[in-house]
Amino acid sequence: MNPIGLIAALLLGAFATPALSETIHGTLYKDQHCECCEAHAEYLRKNGFDLKVEAVKNLAEMSIESGVPQGFQGCHIININGYVFEGHITSDIIKRLLAEHPQDVVGLSIPGMPSGVPGMEGPRDSSLVVYAIKKDGTTKTYATQ
Repeated sequence: MNPIGLIAALLLGAFATPALSETIHGTLYKDQHCECCEAHAEYLRKNGFDLKVEAVKNLAEMSIESGVPQGFQGCHIININGYVFEGHITSDIIKRLLAEHPQDVVGLSIPGMPSGVPGMEGPRDSSLVVYAIKKDGTTKTYATQ
């Protein structure tokens, strides 16, 4: 490789590396008695997230105040960069929304406590819908996992 090509490769590597290894910081709020939330937090930590976990008494109330409609609440809520993530959403889907940074979306939700998702191991019969929760209160399919 010629010297100019080597310098270009080194510069490209220097600028690309921090973006690839950047840690995503957030807080996971969970019901005081739920243990699967800790498993989901551990899964996310292994995939580039730095999460604090806080047990709260008023999780449903926090979800509603964050703009999550009833029926779209999960067993925990994660706050990252101004967005909320309800339930056991995969790290790839969370990272995708953060990269897209939509202005009309409050966050994402997988309602309830489905089996076969990160932190809730077990069988799963089919793919799950991940809903985007819009600021106007409506929801739409964002992805499947």
